[in-house]
Amino acid sequence: MKSRAYLEEIRGAEGLKRAVLKKIELSGNTATFQLATDLKFSDADVAHAKAVSARFVPAGMNAEVKILKAVPSEEGIRRALLDMLKNGFPAVAAFVLPEDVTVILESGGGHYIIGIGESERGIATDAVLDKLSKELMRSFPGVWYGEFRSVQKDKGEIELDELPPEEIVAAPRYFNIVEFVAIDGGTPSLALYIADLTKEAQDITVCGVISYIEEKLTKNEKPYFSVTISDGTAQLRFAYFSKKATLEKMRGLKSGDSICVTGDNELYNGMLGFRAKQINFGRAPLNFVPQARPSRPVPPKYKTVFPAPASDFVQGRLFEDRSEVEALVGREFVVFDLETTGLNNTPSAGGMDRIIEVGAVKIKNGQIAEKFSSFVACPVRLSSEIVKLTGITDEMLVGAPDIKDIIADFYKFTAGSTLVGHNVQFDYRFIRYYGEKEGYLFEQKQYDTVTFAQEMLRLSNYKLNTVADHFGFSFNHHRAYDDAFVTAKIFLALVKMKNGLPRG
Repeated sequence: MKSRAYLEEIRGAEGLKRAVLKKIELSGNTATFQLATDLKFSDADVAHAKAVSARFVPAGMNAEVKILKAVPSEEGIRRALLDMLKNGFPAVAAFVLPEDVTVILESGGGHYIIGIGESERGIATDAVLDKLSKELMRSFPGVWYGEFRSVQKDKGEIELDELPPEEIVAAPRYFNIVEFVAIDGGTPSLALYIADLTKEAQDITVCGVISYIEEKLTKNEKPYFSVTISDGTAQLRFAYFSKKATLEKMRGLKSGDSICVTGDNELYNGMLGFRAKQINFGRAPLNFVPQARPSRPVPPKYKTVFPAPASDFVQGRLFEDRSEVEALVGREFVVFDLETTGLNNTPSAGGMDRIIEVGAVKIKNGQIAEKFSSFVACPVRLSSEIVKLTGITDEMLVGAPDIKDIIADFYKFTAGSTLVGHNVQFDYRFIRYYGEKEGYLFEQKQYDTVTFAQEMLRLSNYKLNTVADHFGFSFNHHRAYDDAFVTAKIFLALVKMKNGLPRG
């Protein structure tokens, strides 16, 4: 993993041997690495960190370093542990109060003890401790280890409005690859669900049907292929640089072919991207049905965000002939968009960015029918870049509901619907992450209007404003509801062009 290799080099300096990477800030052509250490550091340590950081940024970028002296406090560690339990292990957190957590600071880290009732010991496992310690070491310098101890508890001392969600273990899912035929070498036998491709991984194989493929040239006139595949759980877009021996075979691939792709899921500028290394023929077993995971049930009623009627007065002109939209009859689609504090949509890149606005529209029988829109409370100040990009300010978020309440209502709003978005995987990773924290698993089928537009149109690029301009749709870009609404109009227009739904 690149972040692990980076820290291993950083910790080669005496004053940084227990340093942690807090975050990476991008501004123009400069990446600033923020490190924290509990040791006294020297100018030589700073120079070492800057030299290491310079090797981990793309060519042409500058690297800066900020090093903070961070000495953990008992209260700070206690609060962090309680937050981690609440977000990652709510079934355990329900039986742990602040006074149940004891923190013992030691040189180079520390030890924590969590008191829990004897009847709850079954859910207080070593796996929980391992994750807590690992997360502490990501945020605080030093080595941390812990233990659960049984204590006498008054059963009436903790009152809950509702039972906490059961802990969701999001284990990766695989299916067997059948009809494998080598193009580029390798002999993979299992394919990871594309929907589960949410973490850094090396030499991982996915398998799906091609919905878009186009040969392009780099600035140096080197051919490569832009490809989109779907396995029924999600879509994946990637670039593949073929070898001389495989170039003609790649040129023979077309939409509808089923391929398996082996590569690395890597972080770049805080975002996950798939780097394809090998492509071969292969597919999922016939009648493959994705394995479902347990989730909290759909809430019986909305509590925070209440859907409202919505309509597009011009959409009737798109579908005057109802036979043209037969594929939409009797189906529901939720087209959604998010505004966030940044681009980091995977916790393996460090601190997960936060959702600050959710916007969505529901399409019923080919007509825009409902809208779902809300700001989201944000405990951190918004950067000037986000304020400038979205027009959303800190003041606008004051009094907004918390993401845990919004995510429950959004889960209800999307129940039974297919998800649609422009570059849908970016926003889906946020929804999936914050949903899983509350026990709600978003696993609906998804359509990406970027891929759909690539299939149906020939444009200079497929950014949202470019596709909207093609159809003559005007909108307030970089606001969640406006982006979702125009994406819904684009989706309907593309369905009309094709007289059917996109591949995937």
